[in-house]
Amino acid sequence: MAYVISKNRNYTKTHEWCLTADHVCLVGISDYAQSELGDIVLVDFKVSVGQEVKAGDVIATIEAVKTVSDVYAPVSGTIKEINSKLADDPSVVNQDAYGDGWLLKISAANYSECDALLKPDEYENYISSSH
Repeated sequence: MAYVISKNRNYTKTHEWCLTADHVCLVGISDYAQSELGDIVLVDFKVSVGQEVKAGDVIATIEAVKTVSDVYAPVSGTIKEINSKLADDPSVVNQDAYGDGWLLKISAANYSECDALLKPDEYENYISSSH
């Protein structure tokens, strides 16, 4: 199966993506991750706006019909915004993982963490080698 890998963002080995602009990282899960999870029924945020997080902290859990999966902060910083639309319709993550299905925004404490994430081609190699 072919997965969409957006070329304008970086990725983690735990399948989060990070799109950075002006030291703010827009965070979501990859198309690969949402397709592996299946139908998403709940996004449960474990953080709140203004909260400090470190890269690797659990920021949310995503509940799908067949499993529950943790979502990790790809970078350290302060939570700036949470996508409140997902409370009403978490399936948006399945439909538009790189657009309206974003999860939250983090004001990056250390911008170099964003650059250290996997580039799109590295992520593509990673998921194709893990099958």
